[in-house]
Amino acid sequence: MAFRDGPFDQLKVPLAWTAAVAVVVALIASVLMILADRRNDGGAHGYGPVRAGFDAVLAPVNGILAAPVRWMGSASDYVGGYFNAVEENRRLRRQVAELQPWRDQAIALKNVNARYEAMLGLRTEPPVAMATARSVSESRGPFNHARLLDAGSSRGVRIGNPVINEHGLVGRIVGTTGGISRMLLVTDVASRVPVLIDRTDARAILTGDGSGNPRLEFVRGVGAIQPGDRVLTSGDGGGMPRGVPIGVTARGIDGSWRVKLFSDRGAIDYVRVMLFEDFGQLADPEALNAPPLAGLSTAPAPDAAQSAAIGDAAARRARQSAAGAPPATTTEAME
Repeated sequence: MAFRDGPFDQLKVPLAWTAAVAVVVALIASVLMILADRRNDGGAHGYGPVRAGFDAVLAPVNGILAAPVRWMGSASDYVGGYFNAVEENRRLRRQVAELQPWRDQAIALKNVNARYEAMLGLRTEPPVAMATARSVSESRGPFNHARLLDAGSSRGVRIGNPVINEHGLVGRIVGTTGGISRMLLVTDVASRVPVLIDRTDARAILTGDGSGNPRLEFVRGVGAIQPGDRVLTSGDGGGMPRGVPIGVTARGIDGSWRVKLFSDRGAIDYVRVMLFEDFGQLADPEALNAPPLAGLSTAPAPDAAQSAAIGDAAARRARQSAAGAPPATTTEAME
């Protein structure tokens, strides 16, 4: 074998020696690889120092050679995460857009359920039957404050029934059909409600004048009202039950007493109609028809001894009367 190109073109290396050198180099490399791959420490066979030196030499080289690979892996992860984040962001935006109507409906239903729960929690003493209704139309003007409700005579609603929401009195029914009823608000000019002041039990008439705060008229008693007093229905006249909350008193700019309505704290869209006609429906008919003082209406019959004593006393009085002597008392006759 000759190097034909270059300054060593005359140098000739035997083929056998070349093969022998290659085999020796391969054997040395194999031994080194075996030593580097041994799991055992090998201290008992003398391989510990050799392997430790081999690892000490190769560790920096492996770190240097592995650095570009790590950098490339980090770069690929970063680029892949960026494109994945963009796609994930687009997917989340589509999902939010799809869920937005459901969120609005859930919030609306939650508010409605809260209103229903508040109204269902209303209790009167004594209990009065109620019908839940919804305001379906509104008629407003300078002197007209009325609404239509989707509950009528088919559900027991009658003219004059009080209407309340979860805060207090709203108005009363002034007209009804099979499925619709008309409610007159307490702020209407035609509204008149007998009320009482909770603190002093003073009576007055709540009169609507078209404003948001109806007036108190015909107040009985001097100094019976102070700002902030609670106003309730009095039940006078039998048109409404007693004790339904209405509002609190306040002085108007004209100096008159007015009422800040509790019902203004929320929208008047869901209400309850109190199926109240008169106070007779709040009492037990059997108790009203029971004879009064049933245990004292008839006296017990006297026994035989009492009957004989009464007869002897009557005969003795008759004889004394015939003889002209003064009649004896009942006690003396029985003795």
